[in-house]
Amino acid sequence: MLADKKLKAFVPTIKPEEAKSFYQDILGLKLLSQDSYALEFEVNRALLRVTTVQELKPQPFTVLGWNVGDIASAIKLLNDKSVFCEKYDFLDQDDLGIWTSPNGSKVAWFKDPDGNVLSLTEE
Repeated sequence: MLADKKLKAFVPTIKPEEAKSFYQDILGLKLLSQDSYALEFEVNRALLRVTTVQELKPQPFTVLGWNVGDIASAIKLLNDKSVFCEKYDFLDQDDLGIWTSPNGSKVAWFKDPDGNVLSLTEE
């Protein structure tokens, strides 16, 4: 029923101006619209709505992620923009914050200005 429809993902923010700068200028997403309710971005033919909320308790798990061809290069580009990956005591991660999963996928996590956990995965 929805397999052929455009996906719209939602992420909350209490800092819409910082979120706008992060998603547009740092991550390079195309801003489609902005109003007092949300920012909407285009992400590879899908939509991301960064919704302004009154209060936010960021969750400890990934809320949004991207598959990338070269995770180390993507992380270095983020590092150049002062965005660094999270390091978790319970995972064996390299210096860039990359964890290799049991199936061989490489995964790293970073946060947006609101503390939402985002991820990169290299299959």
